[in-house]
Amino acid sequence: MSSKYPFIPPHLEKALEDISIPLIDLLHGHLKIEMLDCEVAMQDNPAAFPEGRMEYLEGYMEALTNLYCLTYNLSIDRKHIEEKYYA
Repeated sequence: MSSKYPFIPPHLEKALEDISIPLIDLLHGHLKIEMLDCEVAMQDNPAAFPEGRMEYLEGYMEALTNLYCLTYNLSIDRKHIEEKYYA
């Protein structure tokens, strides 16, 4: 984590400070990176995993995917709300 922002990964620091970037976009991008990392971990040598490791990774991937979809759904619905009430 970052020394400047102890709860934020260092690769998000610059984007966090750019207030023109919506925070949901930061979350969406970070989730995509986490999903790719998890996918790589799942493709490594599954036979060498300790018992339960593959099940953990599959569950983690499912949780990441659900959150990733939620970021899209929130963005889409927010856009509809803005168009309906602020057009």
